[in-house]
Amino acid sequence: MNPQVDKYLNDGCMRCKYGGTPQCKVNNWREELEMLRQIVLETKLTEEIKWGVPVYTHKGKNIVTVNALKESANIGFFKGVLLEDKHKILQQQGNLQSDRIIKFTNTKDIEKVKDLLKVYVLEAIAIEESGKKVEFKKNPEPIPHELIKAFEQDIVFKKAFYDLTPGRQRGYVIHFSQPKQSQTRIARIEKYKEQICNGIGLNDKYKS
Repeated sequence: MNPQVDKYLNDGCMRCKYGGTPQCKVNNWREELEMLRQIVLETKLTEEIKWGVPVYTHKGKNIVTVNALKESANIGFFKGVLLEDKHKILQQQGNLQSDRIIKFTNTKDIEKVKDLLKVYVLEAIAIEESGKKVEFKKNPEPIPHELIKAFEQDIVFKKAFYDLTPGRQRGYVIHFSQPKQSQTRIARIEKYKEQICNGIGLNDKYKS
């Protein structure tokens, strides 16, 4: 177990102004997150903090993450699209092609499927061991290199972006792509990071 994960469960990821306050979304799902954490630890994965959230790895490779969204506690599979998912419990998050997520809003639902979750995690480990790769389809709206780089450096931001509606995603992609200078694109992305992490679209403030 990692004391940094204990800190996440107490204070959140500390990436927005609500970190360490009663408004932090982690506060709503602490019991659920702790339960998911214990289930994953039983599969002998290594517990780490990456991008401010708990990530569980196997031989240095990311397998699953446990984190909170506004409306749920979640276990996310980095190569979830490759899982067999016989029980149809995985959800695609936004337009993320590889990742799959299971959302929970109470501990009873987690308790019902805890053994099944272990099976899914073990399958995810086996997939990583096999060397299988996800075949990505080209995005119809070209994503600027600076945004891809931001996703690589911050998985929480990446997941929040792809949790937006397709229209909101497209609005941001167009906005971030407009400047000719790379540094200006980076500045725009940084400016809207918190807004995206809070599930807000580029032009939402102008809507009634």
